[in-house]
Amino acid sequence: MFPDPLLDKAAALLDAMKRQRTRLAIAESCTGGLIAGCVTEIAGSSVVFDRGFVTYSNEAKAEILGVPEELLATLGAVSAEVAGAMVAGALARSPAGLALSVTGVSGPGGGSKEKPVGTVFMAVARRGETPAAHRFQLAGDRTAVRLATVDRALDLLLERAGAA
Repeated sequence: MFPDPLLDKAAALLDAMKRQRTRLAIAESCTGGLIAGCVTEIAGSSVVFDRGFVTYSNEAKAEILGVPEELLATLGAVSAEVAGAMVAGALARSPAGLALSVTGVSGPGGGSKEKPVGTVFMAVARRGETPAAHRFQLAGDRTAVRLATVDRALDLLLERAGAA
């Protein structure tokens, strides 16, 4: 289902987190659960993967992750601040020690001059840390943007897990 390079990264992430005895939570919007799907494609992932939150709508981001509605109204769902609030919400609503969030514009529509198709924000944090947000501009069609997002997410997680 997923390309081998993504599965290799997911396996390396799980191995690093097993050694650290740390659990993982992922909050996803534009990827619709693909990051969690890639991680859980690896046998034995339940030792590390705690839960995933697929919060595609603004209402879900607010209700499930506690993203402030005023943040969504003023900055829009596709922003560094919302990604940071999403990852903070994932940590607050799970026992995970490491979490990642992603929100973006996968296309083909929905982009703007400020946030064109392929704009993706991710945030990653360990429990007790301030989330670190990252902006990416990814190219390609909807599938390419979503798979590139999974790839970048795994890279960020590997880096935070000390495995990159």
